[in-house]
Amino acid sequence: MKQRIQKVLANEGIASRRNIEQMVQQGRISVNGTVQTELPILVDPEFDKISIDDRRIKLSPTPTAGRLYFIMNKPTGVYSTNVAQGEQRRAIDLLPPHLPRLYPVGRLDAESRGLLLLTNDGELTNQLTHPRFGVAKTYRAVVDGYIAPEQTQTLIKGLWLANPKTGVGFKTGRSQIKLIKRSRQFSVLEITIREGRNRQVRRMLAKVGHKVRELTRIRFGPLVLGRLQPGEFRPLTSVELRQLKASAHDQGAPVASKNRTGVRTAGKHPRQSGQTEKQVGKGRGQQG
Repeated sequence: MKQRIQKVLANEGIASRRNIEQMVQQGRISVNGTVQTELPILVDPEFDKISIDDRRIKLSPTPTAGRLYFIMNKPTGVYSTNVAQGEQRRAIDLLPPHLPRLYPVGRLDAESRGLLLLTNDGELTNQLTHPRFGVAKTYRAVVDGYIAPEQTQTLIKGLWLANPKTGVGFKTGRSQIKLIKRSRQFSVLEITIREGRNRQVRRMLAKVGHKVRELTRIRFGPLVLGRLQPGEFRPLTSVELRQLKASAHDQGAPVASKNRTGVRTAGKHPRQSGQTEKQVGKGRGQQG
């Protein structure tokens, strides 16, 4: 059955549908040996041969009953992509070889570690990564120096970042900040965002003057990293899967609220009202 090429390749974990559309326009994709640069392109995964940058893409249609969902603690130095360049070690390389083809949901850069969801459910992947659903992602960052209150406020309210590819700027959405520790030498904080721009957390922190030493994703929607060690993985429980699918359909935005210190922060969506964060005080070295 013919399907749009961006859907077919997104289901294989190659890239997002929007990125695949750009690859088509750039002339990087060929179908049955012919480069095509105009959309729409309809292909049959069972019969058509698709190549990206002259590399054949092996398509593996997966029936609904065979869908799998794993949570992994991705180590540093491991890439969350299915198309490796050179000797790159991929997250899927850490999985048992007998599993069917899986792919990561979204990206976690090689220098970062933490929670990575892997699945072969293309529709759920598209929902979880689509900007309009705004699934929350929480990172724990260790940064150089002392983060001042005005800097946390800038992060909370959103700031302008330049797109390194196009040069066009964009403003980040409201964030949640939980300070764990801060001193003159380094600070530890948890930052929750609802976007998925390239290296966004690192760029946000750099914009307010702090270089990231370590960055770990500890939450993705309702999923938490827990006690998984780097390189370890496990299947999602049935409860986690139900919660994850529910979050993929939640189109709400963070609700602004004031905490006990009077600092205005981005609160949880009403569906997540039982999971609010606590903003710590402004003194040096205080912990949350």
